[in-house]
Amino acid sequence: MAAALATVVAVLVVAMVTGGGGGVAAVVISKKPVIYIFGDSMSDVGNNNYLLLSLAKSDYPWYGVDYETGFPTGRFTNGRTIGDIMAAKFGVPPPPPFLSLYMTDDEVLGGVNFASGGAGLLNETGIYFVSHGDVQYLSFDNQISSFEEIKNAMIAKIGKKAAEEVVNGAIFQVGLGSNDYINNFLRPFMADGIVYTHEEFIGLLMDTMDRQLTRLYDLGARNVWFSGLAPLGCIPSQRVLSDDGECLDDVNAYAVQFNAAAKNLLERLNAKLPGASMSLADCYSVVMELIEHPQKYGFKTSHTSCCDVDTTVGGLCLPTAQLCDDRTEFVFWDAYHTSDAANQVIADRLYADMVSAGAVQGNGNATTASTPAPRVVVGGGASPSTHAAPPPKP
Repeated sequence: MAAALATVVAVLVVAMVTGGGGGVAAVVISKKPVIYIFGDSMSDVGNNNYLLLSLAKSDYPWYGVDYETGFPTGRFTNGRTIGDIMAAKFGVPPPPPFLSLYMTDDEVLGGVNFASGGAGLLNETGIYFVSHGDVQYLSFDNQISSFEEIKNAMIAKIGKKAAEEVVNGAIFQVGLGSNDYINNFLRPFMADGIVYTHEEFIGLLMDTMDRQLTRLYDLGARNVWFSGLAPLGCIPSQRVLSDDGECLDDVNAYAVQFNAAAKNLLERLNAKLPGASMSLADCYSVVMELIEHPQKYGFKTSHTSCCDVDTTVGGLCLPTAQLCDDRTEFVFWDAYHTSDAANQVIADRLYADMVSAGAVQGNGNATTASTPAPRVVVGGGASPSTHAAPPPKP
């Protein structure tokens, strides 16, 4: 259900599009980037609201209490996700959830959020979110398939050449993996933690990532930022499992090992796939900095959650929870997810890293190996919807 911090960003795709397809009417040129987000509950903005039997939902108070509407939207935090903040830095609205869209909408030409609470790299991660035989979350494989649907819908509207330019000119920032530990390997009732040693489990994750990132490459992805795992042993739901309330060093060590393996995998893919530029974003350092030195960033508490739900079943901020007096003083909102204020700090660091690496310009425009083309908007330039509960996708 909850994704821990590693997934601080989910998969962020920044793209520039040209209008190469025939028969496109009312084409409007825009310099703003298109953003696609893939991830788990750290980035979900409402996809799971459309999965009627899903247990991984946050469509109730006190979630969204500090969002612009003041109401729950499906975001697993009190306000904005890191993806929301990153979108604002690029000068675009937060992309709407994939499951809210019709494939005939002009919105398929803009940004889309594919993130789903409970998702992992492995399809078996979050298996207990299956209800009556129906999967009630979108795994990373499911999200890639959803992205392929969007790309096909774009081809139908603007032609194959223009659609290819979208993904070829994109930056993919992938942030999955936390749930594969928190809701899989570390769970005593899940098979993976019994069948595999940790070294074997990392091998399984890397083989899976290799296949998934290669699939994205085959769909046109070239520029990829993979967000490494954060210090999972320091999130409130894990701290309460220690004898002294401190971070679980062994779990943090797992995260460090995962990040090293992911970095090596990305380097191998760069060497193997022509034109690929895949990098590891250092989420571990920025989150650990917030945890160890909260006062440096204006926080007072980093060891427990604002909702005081560290030991409750599910660890989510239910309507019966007693909120902290000042939500801006807490790094963690609930037992798994960072607060709006912490998300701002994390997004600031991640964006600065992207600028420093040359992935984006300081003005928020994407930079790619080839000159990016402007975005295409059809039919008068409708912007992506930001409503909380649009009609269900057919």
